Amino acid sequence: MTVENHRSNRPFHSLLSRVGGVCIVLLPVSGLAGCGYTDSRTAHRAQLAMIGMNSTDVQSCVGIPDKIKKIDDHVQIFEYSRTLNIPSTNDSTFVPLQTLVNLTETTVGGAGKTCIADIRIEDDKVVDLHYSGDDDEIIGSDGVCSIVTRGCVRKPVESMRKVKRGPLGPISAFHPPRTPIVPEAPASTAMPVTTATVKTVSAEGK
Repeated sequence: MTVENHRSNRPFHSLLSRVGGVCIVLLPVSGLAGCGYTDSRTAHRAQLAMIGMNSTDVQSCVGIPDKIKKIDDHVQIFEYSRTLNIPSTNDSTFVPLQTLVNLTETTVGGAGKTCIADIRIEDDKVVDLHYSGDDDEIIGSDGVCSIVTRGCVRKPVESMRKVKRGPLGPISAFHPPRTPIVPEAPASTAMPVTTATVKTVSAEGK
């Protein structure tokens, strides 16, 4: 290799070294971002899968509500409030991990720790599930709220609906799904009582 070729390749090798160093430093942050993506999909999956559940199954996989608000004889709200426990990471000599996490959260957001989940139940069926609070992680929305509903998503109960999995399914990490319509109970097949029916029964009874 000539001296000229060696000198021309030096900027390229320098660039590769810098890129590699940045990637190594950002690996922990990208791991945290990946967790936020998965949590958001879990929380949003519950907003579809839990529609139609009865109140007994809700309490079996989510837990006893922190508050219950009775609207009328047909409607009640189950409210759950949860806080995410995030342990702090000490900076080391080589990789200031906690500093990187703080800078990432300040730049792109996603330092949420609290979730309030309100489950609306009509005639003993879940018809809507809303999230509120400071509940966004680094990537995605409502990721903190997965701590409320992931018990139902991980181990579905009988009254839950099936939701297609995979990246092409109806679940997104970045926005909640549209609330589906609750299926109506099948109509009764009992024969209506008419005047002719009454006369027939009376004739058979003689």
